[in-house]
Amino acid sequence: MIETIYIARHGFRLNWINNNWKSPTGLPKDPPLAAYGEAQAQELAAYFLAIPEAKRPTMILSSPYYRCLQTSKPTSQALEVPIYVEHGLSEWYSPVTPGTGLHPRPSSAAVMQTYFSEIDPSWSSIWLPTRRGEDVEALHERANGVLDLLVTEIENRFGGKHKNILLVSHAATVIVLCRALLAHPDLPLRVGCCSISEFSRKSDAPGVLGAWEALALASGSHLKEGASRDWGLEDIQIANGKVISDQGIPGTQGEEDNCGPQIHRSSL
Repeated sequence: MIETIYIARHGFRLNWINNNWKSPTGLPKDPPLAAYGEAQAQELAAYFLAIPEAKRPTMILSSPYYRCLQTSKPTSQALEVPIYVEHGLSEWYSPVTPGTGLHPRPSSAAVMQTYFSEIDPSWSSIWLPTRRGEDVEALHERANGVLDLLVTEIENRFGGKHKNILLVSHAATVIVLCRALLAHPDLPLRVGCCSISEFSRKSDAPGVLGAWEALALASGSHLKEGASRDWGLEDIQIANGKVISDQGIPGTQGEEDNCGPQIHRSSL
């Protein structure tokens, strides 16, 4: 049974300081880490290596975006555990502006393994976010669905092998994942780069959602300069009571948008 869930946000992004960045994968909206972000990822790994072995994560599940995999890599190497790519942990995009196309979707784990050898492609994502974007309510629904399926899937497939797991994701997704674990949908939370949230399972709580207590929320105490570039859902731009829509990728209007639970596709 999973006893501890760690959730980390990716490190500092290159596009925040360089407008001429290029995506290593060629995927739109997929910037790599800046050198500062890479240093944060190393500090994240150092933190996990320094805690007692019994508390270290034995499984890393990462968003498929390059910056999250970059953030996961040092911890994977330090702890000698593989990275599993989980699309359910992907970036949050607001609903697409009609007629502008769909949001991008990163490649499969097998493809991303060509960039990061630490990836174990045997894990098939249990959830695919819609490429049409999500409002805040749908983002919360995604987090609830992903966690409920993810914890159950890991325990069913691996038995008691993994007591501590690490999820690496993005600010908005991290926030709703934390809220889901605590069953606190209005939890005020701002999440900085490479911050860590830690959740311990309650001994008497059934199920997954609401069955955890927070031991740390978006902590940056393990980072020399603390958690930088924090973000909260209150930073979302709102117009007429709705999240402002976002531009899709031109030419993708007719592409497939397979989304939602994919649990039947797990190949473990």
